[in-house]
Amino acid sequence: MLPELIHTHHNRDLEDLPFWLDLAAQAGSPVLELGCGTGRVLIPLVQAGYQTIGLDHDLSMLSYLRTKIATRLIHPPDLIAADFTEFNFATHFPLVILPCNTFSTLSTEQRMLCLRCVCQHLQEGGVFAISIPNPEILRRLPARSVGELEDEFIDPSTGNPVQVSSSWQRTGKTFILTWRYDHLLPDGRVERFEVKTSHQLLSQNNYLVDIAQAGLMVKEVYGDFDRSTYSADSPHLIFLITR
Repeated sequence: MLPELIHTHHNRDLEDLPFWLDLAAQAGSPVLELGCGTGRVLIPLVQAGYQTIGLDHDLSMLSYLRTKIATRLIHPPDLIAADFTEFNFATHFPLVILPCNTFSTLSTEQRMLCLRCVCQHLQEGGVFAISIPNPEILRRLPARSVGELEDEFIDPSTGNPVQVSSSWQRTGKTFILTWRYDHLLPDGRVERFEVKTSHQLLSQNNYLVDIAQAGLMVKEVYGDFDRSTYSADSPHLIFLITR
């Protein structure tokens, strides 16, 4: 049930989709998405006509995504169960994307392994695009928050209401975000599902050093999906990387 709740919740947030679709329009196929999850970004890319490969290590997410593509897509993507720190394809890609704030959840070792894998699979002049929450903003938040109701929606499978709340805890080096999905049952019981993600609070320069050490180059840095200039007050930190 959790993959469906996550998909329904985050599929209501579509502000970044034109950005990824525009990158695909510039680069062409095939597109490799790392950490494709339930297909929030991947499905619109396929619907727009791009040949895609989706890679994720979470089998429950891929299983849910397969149910979506079986009913909605004429030309489904290739879905691969693998870790994006150690994948290996014969294909070189004009575009590799890692959306949805995933890159900042990786450890130093995982980031370097991921970047090196991308370097081996990126076409000459191709683009690797990463989006993460702006660490400068996360550092300025209070050390912790109380649980706060964020959203409500109807579970498409059961027809029952779901309440989504979130809270965070910030340490000197990490920002831990907790999402809670409360599935409200007809008999009054609450079925709770919880998801935690831990983001590394690294500076822009830390990422630039990692990218250079992996043999890659930064092409552009943006602060939002409208391609605005990055600043300490930007909502996002977005890298376009090439080789």
